[in-house]
Amino acid sequence: MDETTPPSHSISLTREQLDAIRDHATRTYPEECCGILIGQLDWAASAAVVHRLIAASNTREDSARHNRYLIEPETILAAQRDADREGRAIIGYYHSHPDHPSEPSDFDREYAWPDLSYLIVSVRGGEVADQRSWRLRDDRSAFDQEAIHTSPSRSQREVVS
Repeated sequence: MDETTPPSHSISLTREQLDAIRDHATRTYPEECCGILIGQLDWAASAAVVHRLIAASNTREDSARHNRYLIEPETILAAQRDADREGRAIIGYYHSHPDHPSEPSDFDREYAWPDLSYLIVSVRGGEVADQRSWRLRDDRSAFDQEAIHTSPSRSQREVVS
């Protein structure tokens, strides 16, 4: 997507949720942080609405923790069960890129799924540089950037650490 093409998808979260993700990213620097986005998809509006965050542990055990993350399958299954009980779904994941841009890597593309949001926070020198969200194309060829909308209040949404 070039700079003149508006994103065709969007993700909506509260300022508090975005701040929690950014805080998670700076606390885990220089390693990648990771987490799960629980919410609802509005297919008609091509929008994902985050209702709850689950900050996960990066359980990767090798030296690649600075540029790779792993969420244990049991954590994802538990999150999915909880989301099902709430009438919601896993709508995406977030992670950080220490000292790298907030753009998906080839590794990210290899392990991503279409129809999910992937919010990436760039952390440079321990400080958040920016964040962008992405959605994998159905043919898995590339990611498209999606707009990030924030609202000032939590209303019904939660932050879970």
